[in-house]
Amino acid sequence: MRLDPSVAAQGTRLIALESVGSTNVEALGAARAGAAAPLWITAEEQVAGRGRRGRTWTSPRGNLYATLLLIAPAPPAKAAQLSFVAGLAVHDAIVAVAPQLKERLRLKWPNDVLLGDAKIVGILIEGEEIPGRGQAVVIGIGINCQTAPTDTPYRADSLAAAKVTRESVFEALSRTVAARIAEWAAGANFAATRSAWLDRAAGVGMPILVRTGERELEGTFGAIDHDGGLILQLADGGTDIVSAGEIMRLGAARSS
Repeated sequence: MRLDPSVAAQGTRLIALESVGSTNVEALGAARAGAAAPLWITAEEQVAGRGRRGRTWTSPRGNLYATLLLIAPAPPAKAAQLSFVAGLAVHDAIVAVAPQLKERLRLKWPNDVLLGDAKIVGILIEGEEIPGRGQAVVIGIGINCQTAPTDTPYRADSLAAAKVTRESVFEALSRTVAARIAEWAAGANFAATRSAWLDRAAGVGMPILVRTGERELEGTFGAIDHDGGLILQLADGGTDIVSAGEIMRLGAARSS
């Protein structure tokens, strides 16, 4: 596993591990211990991989598990925008190593990447205030390079048919994440990130079902707002802004 040379030249470091509980947990531990950032941590496998909302992220060998540690990358209110930055960067990286997949790749609000209608990537953003250092933010990315889980409530797929390696995907990812973070400019240029994300988004203009907490909402996916909230156009002509939740159904296709 290696960083893109241009990224390594900028001072970003990489720690490649064999087996961990979670790369996000490792990265937050490194932040508490005073590790310099940006720092990537990768693992051959995770034995306690985590997804959004406390779900387990199945993490066998052969896939890519990587976390980027950043220290105070933006005002705390802007940090959640990094899920859109990361989604774009993953899209860019996959296109770089498997350009034949470009037309089938879509971004699903708020932070999944789909191949067709199947999930191939999960992204988990977490943060912690570190005394004397500011907010540590970790961007955890899991990419199904070789295998896809079968025990999920949604369709899952992998990049196996594209015959890419974890190493090539990660090297490209280290480059595209750095580029997208620079473009985002600590939230000052989220408008560019938002526009690029919407160009690649699944379901815009389609009927969707969104779950937020205990509520389920139906409407048309209008766009995302300037904070990343989903703009849901309701049947009665009104609009609802969903700041946290997940799309459970895109049109007639079932997804999660």
